[in-house]
Amino acid sequence: MFQQDYLMRLIWQFVEALRRTVEKDDDPEAQAESVEGAIANALEMDASVVLGLAPESFAGILQVSGTDPHVVEYLVRGLALESHYLQQAGKQQAARLRYDQAAALAAAYGIVPPEPDEIPTTADFDEMLETDGIADVQ
Repeated sequence: MFQQDYLMRLIWQFVEALRRTVEKDDDPEAQAESVEGAIANALEMDASVVLGLAPESFAGILQVSGTDPHVVEYLVRGLALESHYLQQAGKQQAARLRYDQAAALAAAYGIVPPEPDEIPTTADFDEMLETDGIADVQ
């Protein structure tokens, strides 16, 4: 029960951080940094190391570390969102890495990844929270 509550709170906090990022009309580089911060918190790992890994290595580390499958879909969408902001900021190589990490993670967990031009929205995250029964966690 405690683990389930912890996961629900972790997911809710992650989505709230992404929501704040999406809703503020900042520059794309700052938005990418904000999303990466939310991803780092959700991973509970040294993000500077793990987010620099090749896509397959990134996915493998998350599998070995026991990342809960419920968290993974949110991470996939978050990585895709960061990729979008990095692309907007003109950081094409970093954007490609984040998208490829999202796709590799999705493949490792049997999740359909978003298309490269499909930008996750707050409505997408809200729908995921509703589906997972997490919408009212605070």
